[in-house]
Amino acid sequence: MSLEDLKHAQRERILFLDQCLTWRGQANRRDVMERFDISMAQAAVDFRTYLSLTGTPPVYDTAEKAYFSTSNHSPLTNAGPEQVFELLDSKTTSLGACIPLPNRVMDHTVVSQLYRAMMAERDIQITYTSMTTGLSDPQWISPVRFHFDGEAIHLRAWSYKHNAHRDYLPIRITKQSEAETRERPSPLPFDTDWHSIVRLWIRPHSSLSDAQARVVRREYGFQEETHITVKTRRALAFYVVRRWRLNENNARLELDMIEELDS
Repeated sequence: MSLEDLKHAQRERILFLDQCLTWRGQANRRDVMERFDISMAQAAVDFRTYLSLTGTPPVYDTAEKAYFSTSNHSPLTNAGPEQVFELLDSKTTSLGACIPLPNRVMDHTVVSQLYRAMMAERDIQITYTSMTTGLSDPQWISPVRFHFDGEAIHLRAWSYKHNAHRDYLPIRITKQSEAETRERPSPLPFDTDWHSIVRLWIRPHSSLSDAQARVVRREYGFQEETHITVKTRRALAFYVVRRWRLNENNARLELDMIEELDS
């Protein structure tokens, strides 16, 4: 039996048990019963299933009435920091222990107009406010695709004003009740930056001491390598650099080089 053989609901419970044992170091039936509102009998079945799947079974402590992971515990899957924090934050107050994030609001009318133009392969006229110039001039674009940088949704489109493929934030497009569209006058030029793949070579910042660099390598999982690498589209490399805060003052990491790969 493997995880893939399980039904979705049980697979979610098994993964929860695995993450409890990985990050808390312990788990019992009540953990899964309270999380998923299941019976004691079903929780017992889930534990037996987990024990049959793991190659590093936990040890049951009769006094604590809980399973404890061993020093050689190997998780079935990885978990992101949000999932780990949720497992560890067992004493949340009304304000919580996680900082609130800004909510960048998109207008659904704007997004749906862009989407319809994209699917129909039509140009659309927008009024876009540039944060560089502050200008909000009307312009024609031809939407091609949406992409997400981890914080905001962007629209990649052909700009007739700039005669190039560019990225637009829908939140900076002025809402209009009826957007003017038109047929594309000709096929769009090939988007070389989107279809080109690059590898970013990232290393501990050169200003760090040897001891600090060792900690950074451990923090970001360098293993024995001198660099970690990120493969992405050339058009998205800018967002990787910004999201990872590479080359900023007091940064822990810096971009060493960008390697062009075969598309």
